[in-house]
Amino acid sequence: MIRSRRLVGLALGGALALSGTVLTGPAQAAPNADTPVATTQLSRVTPTPVRFVWAGTSGFQYQLGSISANGIWSDFPGVTPPQHAGPDDLATGADVTITGWTGNKITLEHRSADVSVEVTIPQGQTYKAVSGWSVLTQDADGVPHVLRTAADGTTRDLPVTGLPSGAQVTGAYVTGGSVLRSALAYTLDGTTSVGLVDLADATFRTYVTGTAAAPGIAFNDRWFVADRKAVRVDSAPGTEPTTVSYSYDLLGVVGDQILSGDADFVSSDADRGLFAASLVTGARRTVLDYADGTALATQDGGLLVDAGKLSTDRHVYRVLPTADGDVSAQPVFTVPAGRAQVDGLALAGGELLMFGSAVPAGWDALYAVPLDTEGKPTGHQERRSPYVASSPCLGGDAACPQLEALGDGRFAYLSTGTDGKESVHVAGLSTDTYSAEPTGDSGGRLGTGTGRYVLYNGGSAGVQKVADFPRGADGGTALNRTRSAAAVWGQRLWTPGTTQGSVVGHDLKSRTNVATVATGAPCVPSEIQAVNTWLYWTCGTAGPAGVYDRATGRSVTVPAGSARLADGYLVRENRTTHELQLTDFHTGTATTRTVAVLPTADENTGGHTGRWAVDRFGGNIAYLTADGRVALVTAGVPTSPLAVMETQAEPQAGPTIASPWQPVWQLSKPSTWTLTLSNSSGTTVRTLTGASTAAAVRPSWNAANTAGARVPRGTYTWKLTAEPRDGQGAPLTQTGTTTVD
Repeated sequence: MIRSRRLVGLALGGALALSGTVLTGPAQAAPNADTPVATTQLSRVTPTPVRFVWAGTSGFQYQLGSISANGIWSDFPGVTPPQHAGPDDLATGADVTITGWTGNKITLEHRSADVSVEVTIPQGQTYKAVSGWSVLTQDADGVPHVLRTAADGTTRDLPVTGLPSGAQVTGAYVTGGSVLRSALAYTLDGTTSVGLVDLADATFRTYVTGTAAAPGIAFNDRWFVADRKAVRVDSAPGTEPTTVSYSYDLLGVVGDQILSGDADFVSSDADRGLFAASLVTGARRTVLDYADGTALATQDGGLLVDAGKLSTDRHVYRVLPTADGDVSAQPVFTVPAGRAQVDGLALAGGELLMFGSAVPAGWDALYAVPLDTEGKPTGHQERRSPYVASSPCLGGDAACPQLEALGDGRFAYLSTGTDGKESVHVAGLSTDTYSAEPTGDSGGRLGTGTGRYVLYNGGSAGVQKVADFPRGADGGTALNRTRSAAAVWGQRLWTPGTTQGSVVGHDLKSRTNVATVATGAPCVPSEIQAVNTWLYWTCGTAGPAGVYDRATGRSVTVPAGSARLADGYLVRENRTTHELQLTDFHTGTATTRTVAVLPTADENTGGHTGRWAVDRFGGNIAYLTADGRVALVTAGVPTSPLAVMETQAEPQAGPTIASPWQPVWQLSKPSTWTLTLSNSSGTTVRTLTGASTAAAVRPSWNAANTAGARVPRGTYTWKLTAEPRDGQGAPLTQTGTTTVD
């Protein structure tokens, strides 16, 4: 019996583990091999840490992940760099950075103009900070100095004046927010006060007294904020600061707005934002959601902040003042997601399924990335399973971990219990539940599966089961039989017949044989695969092998070797040359091309679902590259017409809001669909629309009409119209009835 389980957190010990960061450009392409249409990766869920090193008016310097010796430069898109006007024009210093330091000599370079100057620190002075063209130091007596290069190349030394007699500078030299000023904190008679140094003439003015020993300070050319006190920079001396209120940590002052964020305690996602509080009106608003990364106040009066909900949709935003004193935030850099190791691959119905550990704790799960009809990613990765553990890989296994994508958003895998016995598990429609069906055996392998049915080949001689997982919740074993070559497609199990080369189709619902096909195979097939009207057979690893088209009665000879059947083609890996080869047989003649040259050293353990995968539901091919990314290749083979493989449309008691009617139509490829429900007089009471989950249509009706009112009891006619997403073939129509009680 299948058990549906809700997982709180299952520690993993298996090999299975898995994005959506979309990368462009070819990957692992080789002469005479297809160029991938895209590459992607399994991205770590936790965003890559960004550490800001410097920011100017033309761009910024940053570090990713662990701190490295040198930062990486990134220019602001669409920004015209400022012109160089020399150290006498302090405003141009907003694009100046330190590029060298030898002994007591510091080299400052105008980043966008490539003009540099040298500042010499006088003997007895200690470097404290740099702000644009100005270097701040402190002498042995505690007096701050402003150093700047003069026109003749010498260093001009301006001692800071205006500090109260007896003041002791605390060592906090704060820059950022303005290139014209720097903040200082000092103590006098046990009281801490803060103010600004005007870097043009080195004069100091106190703005806030009686602060905390280490007050939070932010400023720009309009405002000075410290210890939740604010005062205009151009206010008259002695002006009392006003108390201000803002959320979380002080990050900067931009325009007339205090910007705060980086909450110490997060009770909900609402705490993760970047917030603005007006210093003029007191109005508050959220500037950015999920701005829980680092921030840097910039000397041009702005702020850089790292924000984004997903690691695969994370950006550095540049926050600048607007003419009315407000702020605007624009993305200027996409933060690359950290790559996790892919331990398993599957493709089904236009979805790439990657299995691996994408969280710091090392737990394994399946992550899905939607693809277009060419195989290019169209969205971000999404976790689609609980954290799970896989069966231990068998010795010498060339296709482990085992994954079977079922074409309805789910995938099957094997799990071994404490008794050493295996269960077939199915997950993929939620992140906290899975279904399991015991096999009573061990050392087995997954066969093919689609929708609700999964084939299991036991490790013990004679053991073969078809596990049934209807709607992803309850189920059981649909069939127990003696093991032979077999394949599941839709609700049919295909196995060898009683005569040479014949294959029998068994309906798993009616439990009867419904078709016998003479494939022309000169043997009892040692392997069978089925996709749509195609039946693949082989007489062993040395062949011969062929494909039989049940629609036309045509047989096609194909290359022998371990292969995976898809819609109109098959893919096999040459383990000697490492070529991944596609054989197109849809015209009745087999033609083979190399779609990729795989890494010589196996990624993971090799084999399909280990280092390459094929979409049997009208899709394409994926494989692992040498650097652990996933490359996607367009198959370029026309797909078969849209077809229904299996239907679960029985009436649902009620139905109600809590327990709606949820039919499932397993189709042969992705679609967009419309479901109409009509009463006995033919009047449409409700129309539902959507897109398939992989290749499965999964609507939900709670017996409400278009206005939201419950419809009367009775029998209702449903009509499903599905349009193939790839535009190939005619729409599909299905009709039937359901009841409301």
